[in-house]
Amino acid sequence: MTASHPRTSLLGTTALLFEAPGETTLATQRRIWALALEAERWDSVREAVPGMNNLMLIFADPPRRLDAFKERLVEVWSEIEPLPFDGRCIDLPVVYGGDGGPHMADVVEHTGLCIDDIIALHTSPTYTVYALGSHPGYCYLGGMDVRIATPRRKVPVLKIPGGAVSIGGSQTGVSASAGPSGWNTIGATDMTFFDVDRTPPALLRPGDSIRFKPVRLLR
Repeated sequence: MTASHPRTSLLGTTALLFEAPGETTLATQRRIWALALEAERWDSVREAVPGMNNLMLIFADPPRRLDAFKERLVEVWSEIEPLPFDGRCIDLPVVYGGDGGPHMADVVEHTGLCIDDIIALHTSPTYTVYALGSHPGYCYLGGMDVRIATPRRKVPVLKIPGGAVSIGGSQTGVSASAGPSGWNTIGATDMTFFDVDRTPPALLRPGDSIRFKPVRLLR
């Protein structure tokens, strides 16, 4: 298929990946969310998991006519309307720099901007949660200013704490739990994004949004 058409590929025998064409945009993500809601109603689908510019369909029973299933998926994609916004907006307090933002100097060096300007640009947008993934509760966010885009680290950090606010390429995100990361950590928050004792466990879902609020700067 060409770049202008969706692609589908099997993930073993129990799942299928649908990849949307074109750039990752909010409009595309809204169509993916709508496609996920539609596909979850199909008898052969147990779960539909939106990703960044893609949708993973986990089968309850693998379809006997796989080609027909793929054709139906592509046909629905061509007709489906973007899912309307109905998400919540969360204000996220962030302490920038210091021990909680050990890679702020690397972002300064790459962008040529001062720390105050980086914080101003990072806190200006309202970020939309495009998808959940990587680890439980982690949000892939859209909307970061390209002026603070910074390449991922050549050598990943073996462990960053939960609540680490980081930049990786043209995206920003918040770690929901401790673990390795190749992103540049510029700050930290005390917000809990995943709690097994909470219903649902994940704080946010696709379509919600985040506003970063600086509470102080540690130099």
